[in-house]
Amino acid sequence: MEPRERLIVALDVDTEEEALSLVDELRDVVGVFKIGMQLFNSAGPDIVRKITRAGGRVFVDLKFHDIPNTVSAAARIITRLGAYMFNVHVAGGREMMRQTAKATLEEAGCLGISPPRVLGVTVLTSISEQQLREDLKIQLGMEELVVEWALMARECGLSGVVASPHEIAAIREACGPGFLIVTPGVRPVWADKDDQQRITTPAQAIQLGADYIVIGRPILREKNRREAAMRIIEELEASI
Repeated sequence: MEPRERLIVALDVDTEEEALSLVDELRDVVGVFKIGMQLFNSAGPDIVRKITRAGGRVFVDLKFHDIPNTVSAAARIITRLGAYMFNVHVAGGREMMRQTAKATLEEAGCLGISPPRVLGVTVLTSISEQQLREDLKIQLGMEELVVEWALMARECGLSGVVASPHEIAAIREACGPGFLIVTPGVRPVWADKDDQQRITTPAQAIQLGADYIVIGRPILREKNRREAAMRIIEELEASI
């Protein structure tokens, strides 16, 4: 992939107008646009179609986590919307992931389109090892847990996982080169850490083996967002 194709910009805005304005501004320098709960719940499902028609590829980041029948039905709908990728929580279990992967392929086949990549969310980048033990009562170490979940996602037919930069190398070693790793918690050296706990720079994430990096606030809050995106792409180019 070209460096710009690896950059996913999080459209963490409230309105369709703001989102489409960002797509218009950035679509020729950004690989994918991420729609999370904030925008999806404000603008509705059709925002996926509108961004696709405007020339952007869409990552629907709703982290589905429910019974297998419910999530697989949602996967069919997301496929119909034309998403490039979407995600589910690995913690939803094997059967949920298997049925979701199967439903996505079936729906795409019926429509005659390429299926969206289905990603498994491992551990959120806002969660620390201490929180994993004390709040979630999970005694496995962070890296061990994330690798176990990544292997489970691969076995169930998912295309890849969403994981912190700190676990990239271990996932790549365990799951091989064809398994996608999408990495949030990426911050350029000139940006604030915000509420992310397990972070790294864009260049470091790619060097560790990530396929895509997700960046939101470091671009969106800059006065010249296109210039901010270009600075990140230049950093990626220098690292490859």
